[in-house]
Amino acid sequence: MEGFCEDLVTALKEVVSNTNWQCVGEKDNFKSPCTKFYSEDGQHVVLIHTGDDRFYAMDSACPHEGGPLEQGDIEELANGRMVLTCPWHDFEFCLNDGSSSSGLQNNVYDVKVYEGKVYIQTQNALSLVPWKETLCKQTAAMETVKLLPCTDKESLCYWASRILGTADPEEKAKLTHQVQELWNSGNISDIGQTQPPTQPCRKENLTIVQPGKIKRGKGGTLHYRLLEKRLLELGSNFGALPVHNGLWQSAADTAHDLLARLAIVHMVHEARGLDVHPQTLQRFSAQGDEYSVKVLEVIYTDEITHVAAGLKWFTYICTKEQKDCLSTFHELVPLYFKGYLKPPFNSEGRKSAGMTEEWYLPLVKPS
Repeated sequence: MEGFCEDLVTALKEVVSNTNWQCVGEKDNFKSPCTKFYSEDGQHVVLIHTGDDRFYAMDSACPHEGGPLEQGDIEELANGRMVLTCPWHDFEFCLNDGSSSSGLQNNVYDVKVYEGKVYIQTQNALSLVPWKETLCKQTAAMETVKLLPCTDKESLCYWASRILGTADPEEKAKLTHQVQELWNSGNISDIGQTQPPTQPCRKENLTIVQPGKIKRGKGGTLHYRLLEKRLLELGSNFGALPVHNGLWQSAADTAHDLLARLAIVHMVHEARGLDVHPQTLQRFSAQGDEYSVKVLEVIYTDEITHVAAGLKWFTYICTKEQKDCLSTFHELVPLYFKGYLKPPFNSEGRKSAGMTEEWYLPLVKPS
């Protein structure tokens, strides 16, 4: 009889394994709203426990820019939908189907509770700690990057300096995502301190001109990869044309003041990216280049979240410091931005980011 019981248990384990159900632990161990599980394939999962004692699961990385959803808030919307909100850019994802009002879609997983244990339906093994093999690969890849002088190794600032010291933009983007994963997994936990380079490293064949000599583009690792891929498909490459240094110059000018940095980089430069989008999109559409149009639409959606993030933290700091948000913004922009803000403005895009006309119209040159 004892042998029969052992065989039965083994058979049941095989059934669970073959149907891709992973037992992640006792239900009583998951009293927190969100618990992150590391998957052996790198597609990590967040287990969500709601106030009505229900369990849900979805990918832990926000499909927008990889924000850690396990650090987000669970909310009930006016329509009764339960959502998990990304802490980075406030995208919300329905717990039932992973949909978002932004149009983004997250992967969800079925969850069952049986005899006090929680099961998640996924073909990959899950763990509460990172998989060693994945971390070894990430660390090995990161060791190839040129070292910069730093007093606080293995901190977030240390890796930020190494990223700035990486000349190749493809490697820079790759390293950024690797560091993000290590930070999200807790394998980098200290902010640290370091002296950043005065200028980021760039390829030697890159021609840099003064801001205003060429039209401004849009930044970000995702943006770079999308645009570089399209340039290669069209027979060109990043660096074939001159680039400007305006965004970094503004970053350097505002290095001593976080409020000024948010105001100029996010709420002026990136908001300007929203303004030029309609005309840029129209030019590519007129040429029948629908693929480039789709790429620009992805970038445009991203730019809205960047402006929204800047506005969010600008108002947060002003509130903490008991400053009036609008008057502070109107004081900072003339100090760190040359000239007036120039129309036409993409009022709809700016409004989507939370930036209403009262923010920018007072900074237009009087007629």
